Amino acid sequence: MSHTAPLPEDLPHLRRCVDLARAALDDGDEPFGSVLTYGGEIVFEDRNRVAGGDATRHPEFEIARWAAEHLTPVERADAVTYTSGEHCAMCSAAHAWVGLGRIVYAGSTEQLVGWQAEWGVPPAPVAPLPIGAVAPGVPVAGPEPSLAAELRALHARSAGIES
Repeated sequence: MSHTAPLPEDLPHLRRCVDLARAALDDGDEPFGSVLTYGGEIVFEDRNRVAGGDATRHPEFEIARWAAEHLTPVERADAVTYTSGEHCAMCSAAHAWVGLGRIVYAGSTEQLVGWQAEWGVPPAPVAPLPIGAVAPGVPVAGPEPSLAAELRALHARSAGIES
């Protein structure tokens, strides 16, 4: 499926995702945040909640669960998910299984893996696959270069690194 750059109208939603990521980090969690829009309006938002021990509490996975319960299949296909970081394999699969539409991310998996390798952070237990490798039918846009430095700083802080 197509992979493009975010559009100017995507930027306010990506900004909200980064703000949610900061809120997660400020609350002792990993810095990830996501919003789901339908008709251009935010209908659901969340942030990472893995600090309690459940490593599946990613905001993108919560979006998939919420959408399956609250939106029709047609509405899900027309909805747009915005996220501070590209979906992991688990979240990409959940997104595709419930039939959600376009994904727009601020930071890519490739960027995050590179930063973490630079800082000596051990790799995650799940392969760092791009969305298209897991959910090839989902249209994707990202990363957003204007948010890269801010995201890097959040992830550095999360890793205990001064950026």
